[in-house]
Amino acid sequence: MISNSVKRNPFGNRVSYKWWVLFAVSVGLFTSVFDYGGMNVALPSIAHHFNTDLPTTQWIVIGYGLTIAALLLPMGRLSDILGRKIIYLVGFIVFTIGGFLAAMSLNIELLIGAKILQGVGSAMTQGTSMAMVISAFGDRDRGRALGLTMSVIGIGAVVGPATGGFLVDYLGWESVLYTTTCLGVVSLIAAMFILDTTRSGGGNGANDHFDWLGATFSAATLISLLLAITLGSRYGWGSLSVITAFGIFFVSAGFFIWWELYVESPMLDLRLFGTSLFATGVLASWLSFLGTQPVRFLIPFYLQFVLGFSPSAIGWIIVPSAFCMVIAGPVSGRLSDRYGWRTFNVGGMLVAAIGLLILVNLDVKESLMVVLVGMVVQTLGSGIFWPSNNSSILSVISPTSYGVISSFTNLVRNSGNVVGIAVSTAIVTETMGSLGHPATLSAINEASDLSILGAFTTGLRNTFWVCIVLTLMAAAASLVGTAKKN
Repeated sequence: MISNSVKRNPFGNRVSYKWWVLFAVSVGLFTSVFDYGGMNVALPSIAHHFNTDLPTTQWIVIGYGLTIAALLLPMGRLSDILGRKIIYLVGFIVFTIGGFLAAMSLNIELLIGAKILQGVGSAMTQGTSMAMVISAFGDRDRGRALGLTMSVIGIGAVVGPATGGFLVDYLGWESVLYTTTCLGVVSLIAAMFILDTTRSGGGNGANDHFDWLGATFSAATLISLLLAITLGSRYGWGSLSVITAFGIFFVSAGFFIWWELYVESPMLDLRLFGTSLFATGVLASWLSFLGTQPVRFLIPFYLQFVLGFSPSAIGWIIVPSAFCMVIAGPVSGRLSDRYGWRTFNVGGMLVAAIGLLILVNLDVKESLMVVLVGMVVQTLGSGIFWPSNNSSILSVISPTSYGVISSFTNLVRNSGNVVGIAVSTAIVTETMGSLGHPATLSAINEASDLSILGAFTTGLRNTFWVCIVLTLMAAAASLVGTAKKN
């Protein structure tokens, strides 16, 4: 059925085909981001519905995220071998089925299992979507394509939590999953009839063998690392479970590196790190997420418990900064295609550092305007940096490897975000503990006295100083990496 629809594909031979690809993939990207944002909003309602605690309920999101992290590289590589369209279509079938089963779950265990199944599908779509877009746009418009996809992600990041909150309030948490299921069906239909198998790329690896051992080692490495970080911030870094997870991480990472350098058809060609532009681009990308994720994670705490805004008001406060990314992404991507990456890679991180420098001035009595300006400037810098930097990374990659490298850049983003949350939490809680208050974010609530809020705000400032250093390091890495090739 799929092959027949490809032969009759009315879009495959059109000059405007790349825009149809962008449309089809954008629907899928929006669906994925919407699902993540909506589920985060729905967690308290789910905990109440199943009469369970919030830490248990959070495994809905944790299990989903770990599954994606474990399977991104294997699915990206598989799409390069078998074909990107078929992996993308199967991914949305699995994603949609998982969403429907999650909505129908009778207990929390079934819901977590259904979200893990949905994570399998999401890994298949995330590992192929960016690769198909940049294949359709070509090298000359690669930055433009990446910027446009970032705009879609930015829109989803705004619409997901806002719409999710409305659905949960008026229709129940199940409505978020039913909405995701409907969007998944639309994404599947759009991809089936628009994407052309040949022009989507991949499928030229008939003589390549899938690296099953590499896939196993990479999954073990990523799951153990992310589990260690997740559990460390909850149970303490010296707990047996965290030490065990870190031990598994180091062993599996060592085996992964050894095997990937040895095998003929590796999961990820580690020799790419010998290329300065690739290595510094990946490093700068990871540092950028490490340095900016704490803003998105901690500012809602500050707005709600220090400045006293309601959750719904916080959503509207974040909108201006989110739309900065929507606007900056395509502009930066387009201009970097014309004038090179260096100005946008380095300049973007410097602008982000200025935004963080503004946020360092936050106080328990600070005005909302400081938050708005700081977040807008920081997000503007990130929006300038990410499309251009990803374009520079992909410039040294063969089109036949777009799938696995696109998956790898997603992994860099996910791991940077997770580590950023863990590090920022540790800095804030250690600061609170050193000032004589409970060393936990749960101590921050509407009833907290001024001294606790002051300690939290001090921890916030300390975190943002560290973030400034990280963004400047990202700018330095970009400066070195683009020195010879721009």
